[in-house]
Amino acid sequence: MKKRSRVYIGLLHYPMYNKRKDIITTSVTNLDLHDISRAARTYDVDGFFVVHPSENQHNLIKDIAVYWQEGYGGIYNPDRKEAFSLLTVTEDLKQVKDYIKKETGTDVYTVATDAKLHANSISYKKLKRLIFYEDIVLLVLFGTGWGIAEELMQQCDYILEPVEPDRDYNHLSVRSAVSIILDRLLGQFWFN
Repeated sequence: MKKRSRVYIGLLHYPMYNKRKDIITTSVTNLDLHDISRAARTYDVDGFFVVHPSENQHNLIKDIAVYWQEGYGGIYNPDRKEAFSLLTVTEDLKQVKDYIKKETGTDVYTVATDAKLHANSISYKKLKRLIFYEDIVLLVLFGTGWGIAEELMQQCDYILEPVEPDRDYNHLSVRSAVSIILDRLLGQFWFN
């Protein structure tokens, strides 16, 4: 079955929490760019946005992407080149929404992800049904550090239930969480 909705993902670096619940800006991680790009391409995501306010971090991201898209990396590994073609760098979430609206002609519904359950959390089953049966545009947001700041989460249209809410240890790397969540939302209908 083919999805009807357009699905984008965003990797946020601000506003994030640190372990003391301070609002911080996190640094870009090379592995996140590679692994999330590859997962996005595997699951036919419509675009992957890396959101960071720092110009220095933008330069780092662009250097990495250029190596895999235009440099030797793209010749050596064409699959990685294809995956990196989905990546777009922006300064903030507003730029992402504006970009998607310009590309699709419609407003985007935002979906925050978090490691804890919220009163208004949406289930994977319900969100997957929206993706496959409705014609909407979704942007699934992933946080770094110790998660997305509550103020931003409350501005989202949906908050996705955690990957494993009842586990004693619930602190996946963002790239692992992205892969699991994309499989649950965009993979085969193998569960009830």
